[in-house]
Amino acid sequence: MTAPAAASDRPLRLGYLPLVDCAPLVAAVRLGLDRRHGLRLQLQRQASWAAVRDRLLSGELDAAHALAGLVYGVETGIGGPKGELAILSTLNQNGQAITLSSPLARSLEQGRSLRDALASLPRPAVFAQTFPTGTHAMWLYYWLAALGIDPMREIRILTLPPTQMPDALARGELDGYCAGEPWSMQAELAGVGRRVIRSGTIWPGHPEKVLACRREFAALQPDAAIALTATVLDACRWLDADVRHRREAARWLADSQVIALPARDIEACLLPADGDGQTQLRFHADGQANFPWLSDGLWFLAQFRRWGWLPPALDGEDAALIGRVHRIDSYRQAAQRIGVPVPEGDSRAHRLFDEAF
Repeated sequence: MTAPAAASDRPLRLGYLPLVDCAPLVAAVRLGLDRRHGLRLQLQRQASWAAVRDRLLSGELDAAHALAGLVYGVETGIGGPKGELAILSTLNQNGQAITLSSPLARSLEQGRSLRDALASLPRPAVFAQTFPTGTHAMWLYYWLAALGIDPMREIRILTLPPTQMPDALARGELDGYCAGEPWSMQAELAGVGRRVIRSGTIWPGHPEKVLACRREFAALQPDAAIALTATVLDACRWLDADVRHRREAARWLADSQVIALPARDIEACLLPADGDGQTQLRFHADGQANFPWLSDGLWFLAQFRRWGWLPPALDGEDAALIGRVHRIDSYRQAAQRIGVPVPEGDSRAHRLFDEAF
């Protein structure tokens, strides 16, 4: 393990949304891992993913807990400002869910098809995701299409911050949504909805949140980018090392400045459950959950093209784009610094629940 770089002259401003998978950033500060790696991290809660995007692009944030799909959406300029962002590492895998209103969920449990259940509504179905090109949109659209529903033509889609979704479902403004925890569970606790499928069932081991920054920051401050990656990677390893660590993190996340919900609710989402570890919330998995796999980025671009948001790719176009975004070299240096194993290759196989894409 090499010695950390000298302390930064100013704090690095990191944005996050109040979700359980912001835990690596919170743990890094609470444990003092930032100081261990020569940094001073300043966490700043954000109201929406659009705010994260805008403040990254403006330089108000140096880096952020961000949706993987958000980065590719900004890179391609889909539905908003175009800019040059970078992915330093993946923060977690799995941990999201699709929630339906209680009547719709009961219909599925009784064996009705989703199409028949939606046909019973008095109006066209309304679903929500958290950012147009984000991971929640991708899981929602993929699931709907697998069940025979065209998400671009047969569903009305809204974009909402995850914190607003349970109340919107309770008011009858939504019929379902996809969001990160603890906001899917909140609908169940309120008795207004049920989680009908977890994102880890749709794609076991899928990338979810990433550590994102401007490419200018990664290029002009490479030592800081590597130190930041090592800091957060260290926190991810700590979260997966012992279930007691996740319990402690749940108390930190319950703070009014972070998620502001009871620790027991957050713990219920954060702690591993019985079952297949490939489908559950993972922060580290011996580095497998953190490596910024090039193939993950290619999957997102394929989905963008599937839904008609991008034209067909020219030869090598998508690979070149993902190669600019994913900071593989700096990740490998950060992992080497703290003794985290790295794979020999930069891609991995994907297997989604319907094996279609």
